[in-house]
Formats: sequence, structure tokens, C-alpha cells
Amino acid sequence: MNIVVAGGTGCVGSKLVEILRRQGHEARVAARTAGVDVLTRQGLDEVMVGADVVVDVLNSPSFDDAPAMAFFETSSRNILEAAAAEGVKHYLALSIVGCERLQASGYFRAKLAQERLIREAGVPYSILRSTQFFEFLDRVVEDSLDGDVVRLAPARVQFIAAGDVAAALADITGRAPANDTIEVAGPDPFRLDDLVRRFLAARQDGRAVVADPQALYFGAPLTDETLIAGSIPRFGHTEFDNWIRRLAKIPA
Repeated sequence: MNIVVAGGTGCVGSKLVEILRRQGHEARVAARTAGVDVLTRQGLDEVMVGADVVVDVLNSPSFDDAPAMAFFETSSRNILEAAAAEGVKHYLALSIVGCERLQASGYFRAKLAQERLIREAGVPYSILRSTQFFEFLDRVVEDSLDGDVVRLAPARVQFIAAGDVAAALADITGRAPANDTIEVAGPDPFRLDDLVRRFLAARQDGRAVVADPQALYFGAPLTDETLIAGSIPRFGHTEFDNWIRRLAKIPA
């Protein structure tokens, strides 16, 4: 198949492109480094020629409310229009488990707006909602700093390895459009504060992690259900201990 990966140079996208090419597909990257600007449409119609499937794994460079909304709305409209004009048979987008429960955050409002655009575009689609990535933990720490202390709600989470998300996306590209939302989650539940505590310890980062039920997650409050997948998600297979061991080069 001919598959266009918008955001194919990012954390998930680069892994997805590698998997698809290994499987024998023609995987084209829609990214600025490949001459494609999804915001201005420069190169977008050209990269879409002959595409069977489009996978959108783009992420906003800003988590601030207005820039995130502008990015997701503009990029999604442009890619959807180009896909529709080419007669693409399947539009697959990566979204976030719990984004409808995180509407106090402008970033998650933007992701929900993106989902709505996809559903209303008239292009056959699937939306894969993933739980948060292990690779996102650095960003979580930065957002949760209170001086030298990392302050986090002790809410349940199901973080997942980006490679497992890429594998799920690759599998879905070969299936018929669901015209619905699918979820993928990590194999094990954690408390967010405990997960970050283990993450920092493995990296020999001595900053203290404090459990604070009132702490916000990128501007939104958390409960035990906010970041947890529904009753029938797909599951990644990479356990946190194995992921962090490879990251920190800790011997087994």
C-alpha cells in the first residue's frame, strides 16, 4: 500500500514509518524536513498522490491553548481536504485516551476538536486513542515542577511505549476503516506519582516527587478514571521496567 505518514519524523511517526517500510509498504513522510508543510499546504497535495491510507501522528509544538487549537484545526483541515481530493480510502489519526475528560486544558480541547473534524469530514476514518507515552514522562516532570519538587496527583495511569503505539497504528492501516474510536493502553496500571518517582530514580535524578491530589495535569485535574482506557482497549506489551532499563542502559 501507499501510506502517507503526517508527522513521520516524530517519536511515534518515525517508528511507524520504519515498521511500514519493513512490511513492504511505500511509506511517505509528510513533514517540513521532507518538503511538506501541513499548515501552508506546501507539498501536501503532491505527497498525497496515489495514497491509499493517511496516518496523522502530528503533534502541536505548543501546549498553550490558542496555538494548539490553531495547529490541530489547520493541519487537520488541510490534510483531510488533500486526502478527500485524492480519494484516500482510510484516514487514521492518533489521539489521546481521556481527552474528553481533560477539557480544562486547552491542548486537550484542541485534540477533541481535531477528532470532531475527522468524524465530520466524510473520509473513511479510524481514530486511535492512546494512553500517555513513557517517552512523555520528561514533559510531565517539567510541567509538574514546583521549585525543586515534582508535584503530581496520585491518579491511576496506563502509560505505554511509543513503539507499541506505532505497532498498533501499523496494524490498523491494514484493516478496514472503523469509522469509530479505538483505544490502546500500556500493559500495567500505575499511580502517576509512583511512575514518575521510578522514572527519576532510574535516571539518578534526585528531585523529590510529592503526591498531591490537587495537582493539575497540564492544567486539568485528574481522577482515577481520567487517563485510564475503557473496558476493551488493545494493550501494548512493553513493560515499564524493560523500557526504562533500555533507556537508562541498566543491565538486566
